Amino acid sequence: MKSSPDWFMYFIAFWGVVLVVFMSIGGFFMFRKFLKVLPKADGKSKLDWQNHWVELSRPLWNDESKALLDKLVSPVPNAFRDIAKHSIAAQIGQLAVESGEGKVTEEHCIKGYIMATPKRDHAFLISFLDSNGIDYSPYAHLLDAEKTKPLAPPVV
Repeated sequence: MKSSPDWFMYFIAFWGVVLVVFMSIGGFFMFRKFLKVLPKADGKSKLDWQNHWVELSRPLWNDESKALLDKLVSPVPNAFRDIAKHSIAAQIGQLAVESGEGKVTEEHCIKGYIMATPKRDHAFLISFLDSNGIDYSPYAHLLDAEKTKPLAPPVV
């Protein structure tokens, strides 16, 4: 004598698998965030250094550089845009402070954007810069050349 239909058991099993998969994905991203908070050899974590460079360079930002930063992070999905903006701004701020100039320039923004973007996203970065008419040629050496080459059609 069955107490529940077969479809109900499959339904429960399906949602059990979905729950485990989603928890695994969430745990993976939480673990990555945890690794960024761990202190390095100098006693500061990656997030501490990002906050340091953002705060140190805050007076160097003008309206044009802020607008360019907003334009550069515009393709990032809304859920991740603030985090991406902060890490890119930290890289740009570090470049501006170390260069000794009194403000954040367009060159700092483009170079910092390229340096802060993960190598796996360089192909998209190049297409985004090209579509917006932004010249990145002085910083082409920073791009991962092998991964940014467009795929060639197979030779027959």
